[in-house]
Amino acid sequence: MNRSLLREQIFMLLFRVEFNSIEEMAEQEELFTTVSDEEFSKKDADQIREKYEKIAEKLPEIDEAINAATSGWDTKRMAKVDLTIIRLAVYEIKYDESVPTGVAINEAVELAKKFGQDGSPAFVNGVLAKFAQ
Repeated sequence: MNRSLLREQIFMLLFRVEFNSIEEMAEQEELFTTVSDEEFSKKDADQIREKYEKIAEKLPEIDEAINAATSGWDTKRMAKVDLTIIRLAVYEIKYDESVPTGVAINEAVELAKKFGQDGSPAFVNGVLAKFAQ
């Protein structure tokens, strides 16, 4: 599975945080990687879980950074899809040295085009631009 497809799967798993408690997420990870419409190799499933867990561990810090960077918007007001995409990208920008900032932003905008609403790509790009400086 290529990096874009892996990122998309990580986004889908991370999105479940909005609807499940932290205690339920271990079960959600298992369900996602074993009973999903997608078939994952063990390597892909492990990569998805590993990156999701790294992001989940940093969610309070990521949300704090998002709230600090956006004026007039905070994470509680953002659409859940947009917020999840932004969280993933902010993690990649701030904590994942293997992903260049431009790639993280571009991939986030592509996810927003695929999963968000009409204004999502521009919104996601605008928020993430504040992290590119």
